[in-house]
Amino acid sequence: MSEEKVSEVLQDEPEVAVELENGSESSEEVIDAEGQGDEQERDIEKELADAQKEIADLRDRMLRAAAENENFKKRVERDRLASLKYAGETIFREILPVVDNLERAIDQGVVEGVDAEKNLVSLLEGVQLTLKSVVATLAKFEVKTIESVGKPFDPKHQEALTMAESDSVPANHVVTEFEKGYYYKDKLLRPAKVVVSSGKKDDESD
Repeated sequence: MSEEKVSEVLQDEPEVAVELENGSESSEEVIDAEGQGDEQERDIEKELADAQKEIADLRDRMLRAAAENENFKKRVERDRLASLKYAGETIFREILPVVDNLERAIDQGVVEGVDAEKNLVSLLEGVQLTLKSVVATLAKFEVKTIESVGKPFDPKHQEALTMAESDSVPANHVVTEFEKGYYYKDKLLRPAKVVVSSGKKDDESD
């Protein structure tokens, strides 16, 4: 072998050693990277499991809230229907004493052994007391009468049945009431049926 070839072989050997050394360091780095990858994968799996558990809890809470809301709506609807069905209960309960008073008035108005005049007076007193009771009950529910007699005729609140001459009531004013009018709170419940004055009678027509 020539000297030139020997020197070439000697020059190549250190490079092989360096390559071997570099190769061993790369293997360790690969092992470390694989370990870190496994750890990251375990962390991701844990986070995924936690997220799935949280989602399940939220879904359960959402279903419970929806069920409670549905039950609440049904309960409100039941209460509403019951209120509509028994809306007049309070009013009827207030009217029952009026019926009792009328029955008492009738009983007191017909007493054996008492003359008709006294029976009639007792009946009238009983009816008057009953009327006061009815008016008080209506006032309790904010039902009030419309004052019409002597007032100017108002077609918004009154219904004219006829006209009549009057020396004491000016023309287009209410002379008498056939039926009283009523307001319920601020709403017209029933217009008054009235007779309207046409003014004084003409002297020439006498």
